[in-house]
Amino acid sequence: MSDVLDTALAALQAKLPEGFSSTAKFCIEGEGAIIADPEGVRIGDDEADVTLTASADTFKGILEGDVNPTMAFMSGKLKVDGAMGLAMQLGAALA
Repeated sequence: MSDVLDTALAALQAKLPEGFSSTAKFCIEGEGAIIADPEGVRIGDDEADVTLTASADTFKGILEGDVNPTMAFMSGKLKVDGAMGLAMQLGAALA
């Protein structure tokens, strides 16, 4: 497991301590994926209702509060596949 995934996992677990109401996947380019669902947050590559894909730097910025998730999406740094409403809920939870 990479340090990038470990760091992102810890940050997501802190921001989503109860997990997430649906299934969301965070794909960190070149590193792997993290799943958030009602059971919690873990490293995995399961099917998801919404998938967010970005570089390690973009995810780090979002998780540290330096990058606005909506602006990252609008500028093409964050890609969303699946339910946009769920992506908006995640954006609010991560901000």
